[in-house]
Amino acid sequence: MVPATLSAAPFAAYVMDARTGKPIYTQNADTKLHPASLTKMMTLYLAFMAVERGQVRLDTKFPISSNAAAEPPSKLGLKAGQKIELRYLIRAAAIKSANDAATAIGEGLAGSEEAFARQMTQMAHALGMRNTQFRNANGLTQDGHYSTAHDMSILGRRVFYDFPQYYNLFSRRSADAGIAKVSHTNKRFLDSYSGADGIKTGYTRAAGFNLTASAKRGNKRLIATVFGGTSTAQRNQVMAQLLDSSFTRVPSRVREVRPGPPPTLKQRIVRRARVAPTPAATQPQPQQLTLKASAPPERTSAATPTPPTPAAQPQSSGRLALNVSARPRLRPSANADAVAKAVQMAVASDEVGDTSSASLATPVLANSSRPVPAPRSRGSSSDQGNASTAAVVAEAKPSPQAGSGSLALVASTPPEPRSDTVILAAMGEGDVANPAALEIVSRAENSGRHWGVVLGLYRSKAEADELLMQTALQGGDILENANRHVADTLRGFQPSLANLTKANAQLTCERLQAKQQDCQVVGP
Repeated sequence: MVPATLSAAPFAAYVMDARTGKPIYTQNADTKLHPASLTKMMTLYLAFMAVERGQVRLDTKFPISSNAAAEPPSKLGLKAGQKIELRYLIRAAAIKSANDAATAIGEGLAGSEEAFARQMTQMAHALGMRNTQFRNANGLTQDGHYSTAHDMSILGRRVFYDFPQYYNLFSRRSADAGIAKVSHTNKRFLDSYSGADGIKTGYTRAAGFNLTASAKRGNKRLIATVFGGTSTAQRNQVMAQLLDSSFTRVPSRVREVRPGPPPTLKQRIVRRARVAPTPAATQPQPQQLTLKASAPPERTSAATPTPPTPAAQPQSSGRLALNVSARPRLRPSANADAVAKAVQMAVASDEVGDTSSASLATPVLANSSRPVPAPRSRGSSSDQGNASTAAVVAEAKPSPQAGSGSLALVASTPPEPRSDTVILAAMGEGDVANPAALEIVSRAENSGRHWGVVLGLYRSKAEADELLMQTALQGGDILENANRHVADTLRGFQPSLANLTKANAQLTCERLQAKQQDCQVVGP
């Protein structure tokens, strides 16, 4: 079915049933070869994904770098410093296979062609393209840039199923690319083979003439890839032979097995917290101390303190044990008249002019308030009341020996005797002065709220505002003090929530990502 002599470049072919993904024909299908411009299928795949996720819009203008403008043909003819809408770059890369347009797409989406190539490789492995590695966005020959006929057929099937809204782009014979009208590089095969509707051609001297094609007949759809053709005509002829033979070998009715969603759009299972996070929950677990009950103290004499027991010493395991402290000594018996005599001596000393010591006590004693007299009986003029009340009132009346300012205690017990020793000194001028003013240190009201979340990019400010309002209402207490903001960037309107703690920002993003909402936590 395939000519024995094809080209200097190794030949490889792979045909699959697009409905099931099962192979129908293979030849050197897993040999690593130069894919040439078939690489642009991955460039366009990531561009379609960025548009659908809201990272960019089709009317977003991408700047053209000197690196992109200097790419060799085939090219659109872009100039360094020029800005052009993404829709035109996609048309030029898909239909004309323009190298400068593909490079501009990669630089506009990832910042540099090298970073974009890494993203391409990661996506390829996520899609099951195990023998593919990319080094650029256009497919020009470069060390370490390779793929296989099998992998490119997998990619062609993913383009068809994952982005059907853009797939008709690959069957257009011509299109407006902004600065020029471009024609399809696969126009001959599309016109000559019945049912063909894509996908991509490629050619370099090292790769030969490559093609990934898709065709439909009735209920059948095939996707095939050819590497290493000797010319455009020979490559198209081989592709037609492969498709004709394979259409006769596949059944008309099979159970369609669609590929899963793109890896970055796959639903993630996120465990959501049932309670709002607290600052303590975000901190490392504090050291735990275990209190061990100590033995009761032994009874000892009042004059001898109880020595510490071994239980009071730190344990070798690091746990802290508390022991009962020794009881304080009992104070010696005191004369009840000692305090009164000491106060009289201090006042008398001040009256005779002794300012050496008593003057310090005088302000304290003078400012002290006298006790309030006990209440008098209100029931002397009334016949009501009982005998017990009258007895208590009688005892409350002042005695003749008490003087005008003394008070009588009502059935009170005598106080315990206190010590004979009275200390009058130890009060200096600094003791009666006002205490020093306290320095109050306060923290900012929003201390620790330096985190936020970014909710992707949107085509209109109204759409971004609506998302912010809906998110704030659903966030409850977590987003009560959050600041809402919509930034107008070159790629679209970017809504964000600020003035959050780190824990609240992470919890908010987890809730949004569980609903398939793009979200990113940003910190200080």
